[in-house]
Amino acid sequence: MTRCYLPLPTIVPATHFDASADAILLRKAMKGFGTDEQAIIDILCARSNAQRQEISKAFNRELDRDLMKDLQFELGGNFEDVILGLMLPPEVYLCQQIRKAIDGISVDEKALVEIICVQTNDQIKAITDCYKNMYDRVLVQHLSSKTSERFSLLLTMIIEDARDPPGMIDPELAVNQAKQLCKAGEDKFGTDEDVFYKILTRASFDQLRCIFKQYKNLFGVTIEQALTAEFSGELYDALSSIVECAQMTPQFFAKRLHEAMNGIGTDDATLIRIIVSRSEIDLQNIKDEFEQMYNKTLMSAIRSETSGDYKQTLCALIGSA
Repeated sequence: MTRCYLPLPTIVPATHFDASADAILLRKAMKGFGTDEQAIIDILCARSNAQRQEISKAFNRELDRDLMKDLQFELGGNFEDVILGLMLPPEVYLCQQIRKAIDGISVDEKALVEIICVQTNDQIKAITDCYKNMYDRVLVQHLSSKTSERFSLLLTMIIEDARDPPGMIDPELAVNQAKQLCKAGEDKFGTDEDVFYKILTRASFDQLRCIFKQYKNLFGVTIEQALTAEFSGELYDALSSIVECAQMTPQFFAKRLHEAMNGIGTDDATLIRIIVSRSEIDLQNIKDEFEQMYNKTLMSAIRSETSGDYKQTLCALIGSA
């Protein structure tokens, strides 16, 4: 179901912000015997990322200490991962997450899809520039060396072929594009993957919604059903993620969070990545969708799956509203 939505974050800039005062309070929380974890949570989970960067500068300027190093020394486990993630500029954090997905024991294609397929043109550019600066490697080249040929081609098209800007809609073109997709899939023996790649990676999300509506009207099946019939594995995951995000991005992330907590064990890496990276974008919308889709609040799900300071940090980022 496609619905328009206004992105609503759960973390917004603090009013009456004083970076120096926060720096001093953080030093006090980590100085001496023991660590006041709650004080760290109360400060860092109630500040925007830009404000956290100011706190880090004040910590170095006024205390002659490196806040990231102090946090690393004092914290541990998933709690440390969340807090350190919050302290990084968004593009740096996502670059770290991409590198982690690529250089693990096996490539985490789902993480790559989640990070890369949802970004705007400006966000993609920031990530690719940052990746080159951080690792002295071109992102698409690194992806190509680690993933299958077809999957890396799709990711490369997302990264290099700029998507049409938001609001760009051509109804007549949408009819033609819907017909192209059908001809490349249902009406063809085999699948012309390149047609799907070209349309799904280049059309604006607004245009994609128009295409999907025309596809259903013309051929009596949804684009999701068409993808299920034509694709599998990481290619299906990537293309269906684009479709989901075009129709309702918060639903995509709500589904990912549910998958991370469903069944035996918890996928903490995914849980942390989504909550940290979406907290200043649309985490409130994701919360609302989660409750509607699964008949329970995201907060209650988090509380049942996590514990200790890790739980307290995630809950602070999610917020009670």
